[in-house]
Amino acid sequence: MSNCIVAQSGGPTSVINATIAGIVRANQMNPIYEHVYGGLNGIEGILQERFVDLTDMSDEENRILRQTPSSALGSCRYKLKRDNVADFEKLFSIMEKYDVETLFYTGGNDSMDTVAALSEYAKAHQISGRRFVGCPKTVDNDLMITDHCPGFPSAAKFIATTALQTWLDVNVYTRQEVFILETMGRDAGWLAASACLSGHVDVLILPEQAFDKELFLKRVAACVRETNKCYVVVSEGAHYGDGTYIAAGEATNDGFGHAKLGGAAKALEAMILDSGVANRCKVQDLSSAQRCHASEQSLVDVTESYELGMAAHMRSMDKEFTGKMIGIRRREEGPYDVEFFAVDADQVANYVKHFPEEWILPELKGITEEGYNYLRPLIQGTPEIIMKDGLPAYVTPYYMR
Repeated sequence: MSNCIVAQSGGPTSVINATIAGIVRANQMNPIYEHVYGGLNGIEGILQERFVDLTDMSDEENRILRQTPSSALGSCRYKLKRDNVADFEKLFSIMEKYDVETLFYTGGNDSMDTVAALSEYAKAHQISGRRFVGCPKTVDNDLMITDHCPGFPSAAKFIATTALQTWLDVNVYTRQEVFILETMGRDAGWLAASACLSGHVDVLILPEQAFDKELFLKRVAACVRETNKCYVVVSEGAHYGDGTYIAAGEATNDGFGHAKLGGAAKALEAMILDSGVANRCKVQDLSSAQRCHASEQSLVDVTESYELGMAAHMRSMDKEFTGKMIGIRRREEGPYDVEFFAVDADQVANYVKHFPEEWILPELKGITEEGYNYLRPLIQGTPEIIMKDGLPAYVTPYYMR
């Protein structure tokens, strides 16, 4: 009996570990592999032969792992480049050394590219017995084909809850005030749009539409005249028509060639104060909190993430199953329900799924009912959280042991 490796890459989410828990539990119920190894710090760690054995994980640890935020195995920003043959040769030799048949890679766009690249290499070099399966995750919700990505619903729930709570806070005073909430979302506005679930977003700025400064200030001024308040939500990737980000300062690089953003809300604050349309602004950048807050996970999200891991394990029983990503498909009829399916990873990698423009209201006024209908089912329910000394119980990250 051969072995498998599970590993994580890219930005963490609050439910990314539930997929790992699902793969481990599925193998305990139906042992396809003798050992389930955890690769520490993604491809980077695998290339260094840094593993932990997860095969005999206890039921208690498995349950707590599902509610543990961030990447318990550690993550990486290591780009596996197709022209770097040495990396490919080393990785395949390591898989042979440890008799690893299947690598389950949990991540976003670049991780699916890694799955595709490794599968392509194996096929091109006629290497048998080495397979690669992608398990999606990203709070940005920007992977193609799948209905949504594990991690996004919990982040959306946190953002909508934060928007509701901060809106209540802003309104306790009679003074004039504009509140600006900044979310993640380099290329797609799913996270920013989810704030509308609070019911209190006056101005919504997404990357899908070019930023119009005059329209923005006009809209803020109208809200302030009417209620003395204005609640603004902006995605970090919001930009002008020429592609220039509205974020203050220069964007840096994250190692994958993507801009690391931040500062859009502060840039909007400066515009408002300089224009005089309001005399007071408050800015809240959710930063890492939106992807690691796990004590109020969406029950839908953590359940689907866990079951997706189990589905990936089940699919891997097929010896021809490789170069695939496990996606989520929403059933069209009846109450909200999903099914899992497989798609070629190269159909997902290097593409971006944008928030549909037809779901965006004109004049920065939010989203349509179709947008709400898509988002609402995803944030339903909250799992029972196991507590320890008044705080949520988490597993000690495996890379710290």
